[in-house]
Amino acid sequence: MLLHGLRWFVRWCAELWHWLRRWIGPPSRIFWPSPRIGGPTRRPHAPPKPRWVRDELIRLKALMPEAGCRLIAHHFNRRFAVRRQMTVGKTYVADTMRRQQYTILYLRRKLKHRVPRPVPRNLIWGMDLLTKTDAAGRRHVVLAIVDHASRAGLCVERLIDKSSLTIWRHFSTVCRHYGCPRFLRTDNEAVFTSRPLRLALWCVGIRLQHSDPGCPWQNGRVERLIGTLKRLLVPHVIDDATSLDRALMHTRAVYNHLRPHQHLQGRTPAEVWAGVDVFIPSRKSRRWLRRWERQWEQFPELSIHGPG
Repeated sequence: MLLHGLRWFVRWCAELWHWLRRWIGPPSRIFWPSPRIGGPTRRPHAPPKPRWVRDELIRLKALMPEAGCRLIAHHFNRRFAVRRQMTVGKTYVADTMRRQQYTILYLRRKLKHRVPRPVPRNLIWGMDLLTKTDAAGRRHVVLAIVDHASRAGLCVERLIDKSSLTIWRHFSTVCRHYGCPRFLRTDNEAVFTSRPLRLALWCVGIRLQHSDPGCPWQNGRVERLIGTLKRLLVPHVIDDATSLDRALMHTRAVYNHLRPHQHLQGRTPAEVWAGVDVFIPSRKSRRWLRRWERQWEQFPELSIHGPG
């Protein structure tokens, strides 16, 4: 009888202790209401993301500074959801961007001033179109081709029409003068992705490379050429197609033979194409330098543009 009463007393004390614990401090919640079904669900505890995920998000933000967290998350998931079974959400991207602001700015500056590795001549050419408006408001299409190694403007000519046949005719003329490249890099404009142009390039053994849509930095050398040509065309008065042809011829000569390029360490594209280094004393370099000085004196207005 006494043993039975002792057991009842111990059980009562245990229940009283559990009641006091629930009353003093409620236990931590391990279930949260589900927004879809309304019932309780367990919050997932995801493991921390690998370091390469954070580095890739920082790189994407440095390449696309105007993109939001949702767009960066979509770009990341499209690339790595299937390849590496890794996805991110916009909240994780926003937290990473907020914590890594200085790293993003530093990487943007580093990417901007990065020096590309040297490549041989006639390995890669870049091709694109630019538009110039004359005094009457007529728009003219100009074809620009640049060599990646020497930054030489191989072709800056006005097109009579925007067709694959016309572009192929100008491109084949450039190839007869300077040789054929192994790769030709363009954007995704319809004239560059047409079947006749791709077939013609395949027949001569040239591989066609297209930049991703909305990524002009992937073909940055020809974009830089177009920007420089537009600045050099500002002093010229363009009245009609004939005056535009003369201005393009003059501008191409200035760009290739007179204007020092920053990426080429102060040399001109024509000097790099010919393999001449004017900073190394030799008979050939002194002859090129004297010729450059005589030509530069004929165009004093070029000093407003400076090297680039």
